[in-house]
Amino acid sequence: MAFHERLLAAIDGRRGEAAANRLCEACVELLDVDAAAISLVFDGANAATLGHSGGPARQYDELQFIVGEGPCLDSVSSGRPVLVVDLADRGESRWPLYGPAMLEMDIRGVFAMPVVVAGEYVGALDLFRSNPGHLTAAQFAGAMLAGDMAGVPMLDLVDGDLLAAASDPATDAWSELTALTRTEVGQATGMLVAQLDIEPAEALVRLRAHAYATRRSATEVARDVLDRRLQFDPDRPRRGGD
Repeated sequence: MAFHERLLAAIDGRRGEAAANRLCEACVELLDVDAAAISLVFDGANAATLGHSGGPARQYDELQFIVGEGPCLDSVSSGRPVLVVDLADRGESRWPLYGPAMLEMDIRGVFAMPVVVAGEYVGALDLFRSNPGHLTAAQFAGAMLAGDMAGVPMLDLVDGDLLAAASDPATDAWSELTALTRTEVGQATGMLVAQLDIEPAEALVRLRAHAYATRRSATEVARDVLDRRLQFDPDRPRRGGD
């Protein structure tokens, strides 16, 4: 079966998260990579993980949200593939936080393909490899094709208009999209704004920084804030009851 047909078979007419997961799993099988994830990106931030090939892939994508840098963000902002053959290369310094963190998780190669819906760059297909090395010409062509197909799972979420969904809270598509995004992070950020009398941007930075320092996901930290198991003061965060 041709590569194109195998990717189509993975989606098999599905949309949404199930199709995104199957597409990521197919990329791992076909492209000689160890993990794959599809990121949704809004306003320059990694807003959600639409699909992934497994727990590690979701963690790699979440890290881009926590540190605010990484291949998916660069791919969307530039509208071009981002190809990093070896994060351990001394000349590779574009992501001072994301790069070393990925190396600690034994990922050496990262490749991001932009995802376009309705003419707009709305996310990226991220591929992760434990060993350094270039994608072959055939693998790169397959990754680009998979990136094109990654827009298909999004269509069901937005009824073909992602931008309308992102800008109009009255639509059903907005509700479905919000369910995928890191809603608890937004709620926890709001709590920190009220508690510490700081700007939302600073509150989000503090939450992300704590997640990075404790090697936890931003969602996990947000849940602790919402459940009042974790409290922040002007100097440092502390566990409830400390």
